[in-house]
Amino acid sequence: MNGNDGKRRAELANDIRRQAGSEATKRFLRTLPTFRLEKEVPKRLSDLLDRLEGATAKKARGGRRR
Repeated sequence: MNGNDGKRRAELANDIRRQAGSEATKRFLRTLPTFRLEKEVPKRLSDLLDRLEGATAKKARGGRRR
């Protein structure tokens, strides 16, 4: 890495920091929906996780390999 790469990285980091802290960005972020934790796993995902667990257990017991 030459000396210019380090300088360019520092300038880029400063630009990102400046833009992330701007009033326009803050205003935009306030309009986004709040992320929330789901209390239950959806049935479809739960079924897929059960299948994955079963396949993993089968392979650990020496089941069929692909």
